[in-house]
Formats: sequence, structure tokens, C-alpha cells
Amino acid sequence: MPGLDRAAGRPLHVQVADALRAQIRDHRLPPGSALASEVALQERFGVARSVVRQALSTLVAEGLVERSRGRGSVVAPARQHHRLVQRASGLYAQMAAEGLAVGTEVLSLTEEPAAGQDRWLGGDRVLRLERLRRVDGRPLARIRTALPLPRCAGLTAEELTDASLHEVLTRRFGARPTGGRRQVRAVAADTDLARELETRPGAPLLLLEGQTQDQDGRPLEVFATWHRAEDIAFDVDLETGPSSSDPPPLPPPPDRDGLRAAAEQAQQLADRLRELADRAG
Repeated sequence: MPGLDRAAGRPLHVQVADALRAQIRDHRLPPGSALASEVALQERFGVARSVVRQALSTLVAEGLVERSRGRGSVVAPARQHHRLVQRASGLYAQMAAEGLAVGTEVLSLTEEPAAGQDRWLGGDRVLRLERLRRVDGRPLARIRTALPLPRCAGLTAEELTDASLHEVLTRRFGARPTGGRRQVRAVAADTDLARELETRPGAPLLLLEGQTQDQDGRPLEVFATWHRAEDIAFDVDLETGPSSSDPPPLPPPPDRDGLRAAAEQAQQLADRLRELADRAG
């Protein structure tokens, strides 16, 4: 357990809460485990009991710790969020639909030369958007997005803060995300991702990468999203399709008007061929 910096301007109860929070979030104190008693924490940190109680109250308010008679303070069960990866709707829309408090911090918004996968967007420059998304106040995902220029020029950090990017694109440019490709990989958090997602370097993350098209089939975005692996599960809806041995489905029969039109075109073609044959013979 790290010591407290008594010369710092931060209150002692905040430092105690920070130390316990860090142990909870990197699973040194896993869900369901009991915290040390108030007396033990008081001795460990060398602070008054009122400081320990205030720190524990902060963690209870954040939903990280539960307190009950007879059990003391226990690390709260982890709540795992679910995301349907085959949906064109983004993380914001799916989490908000569940009634969760979703927040988005725009870390940067800059114009850059297109490179690598960004070239799929079809231009020489892209609008690079870096965001951090929190759910119920806790960091869940770090998002990097490339948008086509000049199509998406004029977007501001203010309108993308605490907002769905897809909703903004639909409202501003009439570009509605409808499809694309996705892939999921397990990666380890580097130092920057660990700091932003409030986890430890080397912690497991789930990286979702993909490309999204709009309703007209035009490239709309290239993105990469790093998720805290312990806080999210990716769900996939399966549909039963024909096996490789099944014959392909027959096309629907044309209606009567279509048959009549086809017959008239065939008759006109036959008459034309007969006329040409008479001239040649």
C-alpha cells in the first residue's frame, strides 16, 4: 500500500480513497473481496479513523464498495457492459439505450494527412478525433477515429463532447452509418492507455477496429476503440443461413406486367431480326 504525501495539497481522505480505488481497479482487490477493517486501515495509513470513514464513503458513492452490517466493507461486484459488435450504432447509443450515464471527453480534434487504413476514406487528409468515453463515471473506452475531409470539415470539440458521433454526423451532414467491417483483438495496455483508462500497464484490453459506410455506401469513418476487458463483453447475433450443400434460393417470379413487357420486348426483337434477315437475303 503506497504511503500518503502529507506535504501535498490533496486531503488525506482523497489519497486514501485513491490508493484503495487503484487496488480495486487493477484487481488486487477483486470483486467480492473484503477490505481491511477501519482500524486496520487507520493503522496502515497512519490517519484518523474519520479519514478512513470518509474515504470509504467516497468509494461507496462511486459504487466500488458496498457496506453492510456483519460484513464490513466489500468490493462491489463488477458490472459488465455488453456491446453488439455487428451493429452500426456506436458504443454511445448502445450504452445510453440501457439507461446508463455516458460521457465523452474529446482529447483532440485535428486535420492530418491520411495514412495507412485512413486511405480507405478516399482523400489525402482526414479529421482525426481522439476521445475517452466513460460509463457511469468510469473510463470504459479510448477511441481513435478518422473522418473524411472535406466532407466532415467544421466539426468542433464542443458538439462532440458528451455526444454520439454518429448522431452528430447524421444531423450535420445527413450521413447515416449503416454498415461496414469489424474485427476484435486482445491487446495489452501501454503506458498511455493504462493512464487514460485508469488501469495498469500490460492490463488486457479488447481492441475493436473497423470501417463504417453511410446509407449511400460512401466511406464514413475508420476507427479503433480500446475497451477495458474486465468491464465489457462483445455479443454477436447469429442468423441461420443455407448450408454450402443447399441449392441457392430461386429468384421471385416476375409479376404479370413484367411478363407482358418481357414478351413484347422479345417479339420486337424477333421482328427486327426477321427484317434484317429479309434485307440480307
